[in-house]
Amino acid sequence: MNAIALTGANGFVGWHTRAAMYGMRPSRSFSVGDDFQIDAASSAIDGAHRLVHIAGVNRGTDEEVRDGNLRFAVQVAEALARSENPPATVVFANSTQAGNGSVYGEAKRKASDVLQAASEKAGVQFQDVLLPNLFGEHGRPFYNAVSATFSHLLSRGEQPTVENDKELCLLHVQDAADILIGAVGPDESESLQVRESVKGLLKRLTAIAQAYSRGDIPDIRSKFDRDLFNTYRSYTFPAQAPLPLQRHADARGSFFEILRTHGGPGQSSFSTTEPGISRGDHFHRRKIERFTVLAGTATISLRKMFTNEVHEFQVTGERPVAVDMPTMWTHKITNTGTDTLYTSFWTNEIFDPTAPDTIPEPV
Repeated sequence: MNAIALTGANGFVGWHTRAAMYGMRPSRSFSVGDDFQIDAASSAIDGAHRLVHIAGVNRGTDEEVRDGNLRFAVQVAEALARSENPPATVVFANSTQAGNGSVYGEAKRKASDVLQAASEKAGVQFQDVLLPNLFGEHGRPFYNAVSATFSHLLSRGEQPTVENDKELCLLHVQDAADILIGAVGPDESESLQVRESVKGLLKRLTAIAQAYSRGDIPDIRSKFDRDLFNTYRSYTFPAQAPLPLQRHADARGSFFEILRTHGGPGQSSFSTTEPGISRGDHFHRRKIERFTVLAGTATISLRKMFTNEVHEFQVTGERPVAVDMPTMWTHKITNTGTDTLYTSFWTNEIFDPTAPDTIPEPV
């Protein structure tokens, strides 16, 4: 299985790119900047199927932005030149701001020029991927994107304000990752992008936050709203988990609602699990999934991809709660009781065996 070499593997785009390729191709990451080591970098590149340069300097002084982006590109070019078996394709995670006259735009343009020249010298294909405003799960507030800032503030009960409204061209970062690793062609990028004003984005996220504060699934009929919902709820976990459900009981038995949806497809399923048995040990890139224990005792465990901390929730049918699985978090449910466990599962899409969006990974 041919690997993909990456720079910036621990950043926002890099983390999503690793998740997108997980289970399909191994990744080889190497550092640029002060931690750059030419031998390690050329070793990571040598024999790789694809080289994806993501690392960049987005914030800082003019000098830091200008010199940092160029320095990273020069280092990647040096490592590529030393590779005895270079990758067939070199991909640069560039920006639509490239060449717009700003310090950042000029830095990205010059970095692209360096990588293109190095690719031509090595006799390999060069792809200059111009990415617009990216949004997605676990972006850094006040840094990566306005969607990250809005989601962070709304999840804390604060109400953001818009001082400079303008139209944004938005692309979900998982779509960007698919383009960078070659799962989706660069020519498809435009069809995946959405144009929305800053005020319009805040309005959508506010409606999502209000619905989810009640435990409801908002209107996610459009791909864009689904991606925004997955983005928003990444900022609510684990503080707002699990979601409490009101149980009504009388002489006839008990009743509680599992979820309310405001629009979009869905599929419900039910399982029994014997004591000591676990279900799950996988993650989803886009799928929304809710677990609700109807009877029995269980532990629901979740771990964010490429991290070690595990979050656990002890749940029972006597005190029903809902636990939603964040995207890019591997998860499982284990019967920790002595009786059969009865669990309800809900997902926002009808299961497609040809595209299950279920990637095996132990918690």
